[in-house]
Amino acid sequence: MWIGGAFMTTITSPRRARLSIDVSREARRHIHIAAAKREQSIRDYVWEAVEARLKHDLADEVSPADLVALNERVDPVLADLWDNPKDAAYDKL
Repeated sequence: MWIGGAFMTTITSPRRARLSIDVSREARRHIHIAAAKREQSIRDYVWEAVEARLKHDLADEVSPADLVALNERVDPVLADLWDNPKDAAYDKL
């Protein structure tokens, strides 16, 4: 796109939602120091910590791969149907 004698490109980014929290000054200082030790921004440091906690806390939840696959984790009824000697042969493949 040409604007005012300069070529401008349009950058599209995924939609995001803002999340803000209040922390004590001391907590912010600790976060700032820890992020600096890793040569990260506070935002990146906190987001990395949140992602790690989510992976831990939601480890038993259904994964994105499970959402497109028919398996016993997504549908426990299937586990009962597939848990038989005839279908056990497929477990060895």
